[in-house]
Amino acid sequence: MEKTLTYDFCEMTIHTNYVIVVMKEGVDITPEHNHVLVDVTNQYFKNTPFVYITHRINSYSVNPKIYFETAKIKNLRGFAVVSKDYKAKVNAEIEKMFFSKPFEIFGDLDEAKQWAEALVKQ
Repeated sequence: MEKTLTYDFCEMTIHTNYVIVVMKEGVDITPEHNHVLVDVTNQYFKNTPFVYITHRINSYSVNPKIYFETAKIKNLRGFAVVSKDYKAKVNAEIEKMFFSKPFEIFGDLDEAKQWAEALVKQ
C-alpha cells in the first residue's frame, strides 16, 4: 500500500507499516496539527502498529509539546527523524526528550524504513 495525502502544511505518504511525512518550508508545527495525524492514523492504521517517519528536507519549527499528544496514539510504535542537516539532528535530540516511545534519528531514509519495519514486527 502506498498513498500520498497532501495538506497545506505537509505531504504524507502512507505505507503498510509507516507513514513518511515531509513538512513544507517555514511551517510552525503546533499541537493542532496533531489532529490531522490522529485522523490519518485512525483511517489508515486502525488497530495496526505503525511508525511515524519525518523526512526533514525543508526547514520548519516544531513545538515540542506536540510529542506529548503524539505519544498517546496507542498503535504508534515509534518516531523517526531523517535529515542530513546537523542543526535538524540537534533539534531532534531535544525533541526526543519529550517523546515517551522509541525515537531515532537517521541520516538516510532507507535506514529509517528498515528500523520502522523491525520495530513494527517486534
